[in-house]
Amino acid sequence: MFDVKKHLKSLVEAHAPSGHEGPVREIIHEAWQDFVDETEQDKLGSLIGIKRATKPRQDGAPARKIMLAAHMDEIGMMVRDIVDGFIFVHRISGVDNRVMLAQPVMVHGREALPGVVATVPPHLLTASARKKYPGFGRLIIDVGLPAEKVNELVQIGDLITPDVPMVELQGKKLAAKAMDDRACVATVSACLNELQGMSHSWDVYAAATVQEETGLYGAKTAAYKIQPDIAIALDVGFAKQPGVNDDDALEMGNGPGLGLGPNFHDKLREKIMDTAKYHEIKVQTDVIPAASGTDAWAIQISREGVPTALVEIPIRNMHSPVETLDLRDIERAGRLLAHFIADLDDDFLATIEWDDLKPAEAEETA
Repeated sequence: MFDVKKHLKSLVEAHAPSGHEGPVREIIHEAWQDFVDETEQDKLGSLIGIKRATKPRQDGAPARKIMLAAHMDEIGMMVRDIVDGFIFVHRISGVDNRVMLAQPVMVHGREALPGVVATVPPHLLTASARKKYPGFGRLIIDVGLPAEKVNELVQIGDLITPDVPMVELQGKKLAAKAMDDRACVATVSACLNELQGMSHSWDVYAAATVQEETGLYGAKTAAYKIQPDIAIALDVGFAKQPGVNDDDALEMGNGPGLGLGPNFHDKLREKIMDTAKYHEIKVQTDVIPAASGTDAWAIQISREGVPTALVEIPIRNMHSPVETLDLRDIERAGRLLAHFIADLDDDFLATIEWDDLKPAEAEETA
């Protein structure tokens, strides 16, 4: 029986920053073996699981394609310099220097070395220094080894990732690193599991994409390879917490978010909302008036354009080692996606076509 919490734990505790997704790709590949008919990997490294339609189209044509995309990379750091056995760092992507002080990390040298981000005791700081967060140029990692041994095992360019276990909080709340965006990979897995007991006439292309944090690169290449008829990107959204504007936040535990804005196809979004309403699944609206900064932004403009939607899992403390979510939102989003896919029929694309020119076309043919 599929255990989404156990699956999520295996994903978030893996170490795989942008451009180095191999370890988590192997975990996803193994997990999807029971859910898909075949798997592929594009040349950038994104993993694509294909679940073929279980019923043929009435007109005998090949099945339509829906793409589900969630990125599997995480934010991380890289060794910039080594001085007297202490490691200086440079960030690969969106690591927040404010939250890295005193954090446990893993240095991926010739062997994996647990370390900690060092902090200067407050007693030794000037009054002005106590009021500032040190930038990345001043962050130092201590692995507890003599300088000679560090030089032997670590070199400039080695990877560094936060090294924290998933923590179970009260209720169904969980905290860990890399919930962005492996919570959404787990959502795709939950969807594929739900589909095992459903009939569907569209081929499902589940993509665990690479290098989202460095520029949406995996989504670009995966969408080009798949050439989907429609797509749903999955990413995390800001959950309500002190310091976060309620107008920009989702309620954690109140169901997945659904993006509203120019990055998303209005009619596709409405169809997903209809599915949620019919199956009594809670969904929240997230208004995003410009670029979403998610895989949806890249997929939408692949080739001649792809009708794209965005489903979000609300999390607190984004881009930190303690990203926090409610497991129920993953479960609900997985069910929503599965029911939506099962409801797709041969004529679905016609129901979401832009109809601006239809009256004029009708007059010309009259």
